[in-house]
Amino acid sequence: MSAPTIEVYAKKGCGLCKEAKKTIGKVQNDIPFNFKEIEISQSDDLLRRYSDHVPTIYINGKKAFKFKVDETEFRKRVRKEIIKAGLSRMSSRQTAAAAK
Repeated sequence: MSAPTIEVYAKKGCGLCKEAKKTIGKVQNDIPFNFKEIEISQSDDLLRRYSDHVPTIYINGKKAFKFKVDETEFRKRVRKEIIKAGLSRMSSRQTAAAAK
């Protein structure tokens, strides 16, 4: 099973960021995924792009949430990415087997 990657663009002292990370952490206790927090103040470019848009959450590189994370919807989207990865692997194996 391939674990999805969750990226959270956040800012220190941001209450919404703290809540989003709390919700994401709760889900991570049940569903495995890779988590990466990006502190936007570390880069002028990120600060320009996200200063008024934190937290912004990406699942496998696709924007999924901004400002608030709905736990039920987040769980659903992470599971969907896990299923997609599994189907993709199955399809690759079948293609490779058929080519032999």
